[in-house]
Amino acid sequence: MKKLTRAIGAGAFCLSVMMASPAAFAADAASIATAKQVLTVTGATTMFQPLIAGVVEQARLLYLQQNPGLGKDLNDLANKMRADLQPRFSELVDEMAKMYADAFTQQELKDILNFYQTPTGKKLLDQQPKLVDASMSFAQDWANKLSEEVTAAMREELVKRGHKM
Repeated sequence: MKKLTRAIGAGAFCLSVMMASPAAFAADAASIATAKQVLTVTGATTMFQPLIAGVVEQARLLYLQQNPGLGKDLNDLANKMRADLQPRFSELVDEMAKMYADAFTQQELKDILNFYQTPTGKKLLDQQPKLVDASMSFAQDWANKLSEEVTAAMREELVKRGHKM
């Protein structure tokens, strides 16, 4: 009971501080606004742009598989729905910005934004997709070679232990 009373008291205190300080909400809104800028500058919003069209296309294909005769109507509906749903993309951006605002302070978000606006930050954004692709390819090749080494070493050890391989 004592713990519950303390928890309620702590919650009430936090609520009263937030209610008494509109700056707390302003800082949060400012962080979210800066986070949205970071998302835009880094291209994160562009990366998620195809989501709405993808969801609509999945639904269209689902109904098309059930009844191929619905093709024309489904195409019309899909085109309309993509356009009608596009404003909802802001929901996704808002939530992503909140995640960033929760993970970084306002100053950190400003620092991140400033970095990506420098020549080095712009170069990183330009080179990053190529580097990620090259890294993934290298890592896959490396893992395949390591797998061959591990398999050979295990086979050799099992043979030493008297197992027929």
